[in-house]
Amino acid sequence: MEKELKVAALKNGTVIDHIPTEKVFKIVSILRLKVYGQLLTIGNNLDSKRMGRKGIIKISNRILSDEETSKIALVAPNASINIIRDYKVVEKRALLLGDEIHDVMHCANPMCITNHQPIPTKFVVINEDGIVRLKCKYCTKEVLQDEINLKKK
Repeated sequence: MEKELKVAALKNGTVIDHIPTEKVFKIVSILRLKVYGQLLTIGNNLDSKRMGRKGIIKISNRILSDEETSKIALVAPNASINIIRDYKVVEKRALLLGDEIHDVMHCANPMCITNHQPIPTKFVVINEDGIVRLKCKYCTKEVLQDEINLKKK
């Protein structure tokens, strides 16, 4: 007889699902969940028909801001976000990168003006053949999606 452990349903909050397994703890860091004082469930290497293996994060009593959502999209653009109220999904968000990313990551060029002046960063998203690069609008330095350095606020 096979047994399966079930995680308690979330009454109110956010569920981030379909996270690549290697990105789960990066998202935990981005959202500063190590110090989150509410109920938190983190699952990794879970079976997934769509991905083979996946991660999931359930955050009780917290709805993600647009800034947090943008940061997750940079790290795990194919993850999904479900907003839960009274145990029901009231909103589903797909995380797809837009054409530009504003003020969520640092420029990799140490000489870029954004690293020396209080100027919000702006990056153009370039997606060619499934490879995502981000190009700084100020200095034109390009970085691959896996090389980004997110801002900490």
